[in-house]
Amino acid sequence: MSHSTNDMDIDFDVPKFLNEERQKAPSQLQHYFTTFEDLHERKLWHQLTQQILEFFKQPESGPFQVPIYQQFVAEWENKINRLSLVTIALQAAAQFKDAQESVDFLQHIINKVDTPESKDVYVLAVMEAAHFQLLLGQVDQVKKVIDSSEKILDTFDSVETAIHASFYRVSAEYFKSQADYVHYYKSALLFLACVNLDDMSTTEKVERAYDLAMAALLGDSIYNFGELLMHPVLDSLANTENDWLRTLLFTFNNGDIGKFEALAPHFNKQPLLHQNSAALSRKICLMSLIEAVFRRSGDNRVIPFSEIASETRLPVDEVEHLVMKALSLNLLRGSIDQVDQLVVVTWVQPRVLDKSQIDGMRRKLEDWNNQVKKISTFVGQQGGEVFAQ
Repeated sequence: MSHSTNDMDIDFDVPKFLNEERQKAPSQLQHYFTTFEDLHERKLWHQLTQQILEFFKQPESGPFQVPIYQQFVAEWENKINRLSLVTIALQAAAQFKDAQESVDFLQHIINKVDTPESKDVYVLAVMEAAHFQLLLGQVDQVKKVIDSSEKILDTFDSVETAIHASFYRVSAEYFKSQADYVHYYKSALLFLACVNLDDMSTTEKVERAYDLAMAALLGDSIYNFGELLMHPVLDSLANTENDWLRTLLFTFNNGDIGKFEALAPHFNKQPLLHQNSAALSRKICLMSLIEAVFRRSGDNRVIPFSEIASETRLPVDEVEHLVMKALSLNLLRGSIDQVDQLVVVTWVQPRVLDKSQIDGMRRKLEDWNNQVKKISTFVGQQGGEVFAQ
């Protein structure tokens, strides 16, 4: 990395370097180099930073990013806002063919922003370096970076959205590499909350929706798909070869065992689902139990084993084990009466409802409203004298 110490050297070198690069650049990019030289000469660092950021956004600027950073930006990087500096460096780091070169390049930036005043930006730099470390298979180092970055972020009341987006994106990449479905699901959804979906390519949206769907199905403690079902990213699977996966998520959410069995042949297309088909069958039984309880009114939550067996298509002698599993996962709260073979439910996990489930809730409310009216009429007729006294 070239660093001149003499201002005269910089002024002499900069125009020459920029002129040479300008001549190599496509015609639509050439005006940027003239602007760079002008703003640099006038020491308008903020405007120059904005122009560099703008230039780096141009798809054809890729081959110029590393030389511009190393030969030009590095000379005045102390004048640049820390977040902008890291943003520019990250763009350049992505241009290297070798991940180790990207890590080495970013180490200079990490050292630069490793100060008490720029700890949030430091997180951005180390997390993005961790992305390249993950490509190199350095999973232990990446896990340490995630843990230490999380501790730093916890000390801030608020940070730039781009920093959180980077943290959750790289965390999700790590958890995906470890087949940790539960933590992947959480990190990937938090990443989506930090970005604008319109800025994503169709390919990336489909890939993210697919990975999230798989994590929701395979995560051993994920029984509430609501956040994913409501997220527009899931629509990217519609009318694709994986449309059935989207349908499968709604089928699980509804606890619809019949539909689940109809979709099961698709599992052969996806080895992970095929290998985990027994676990998926247990999961749909639990979802079916939750849905059966949820559909009942609050004053009708004493359920015979026989009814649960019918809803979940399980033999009666397997019902108790299923309910115990639901209680241990905190999907339900209540108790089991083994003698009379009844389940007494006091609480069921809150749900995100689809349209048919909302319609069921509407009918429940109407029934409740009619009951209240009847009681009101009865009290009015029978209790008139009491209230009058």
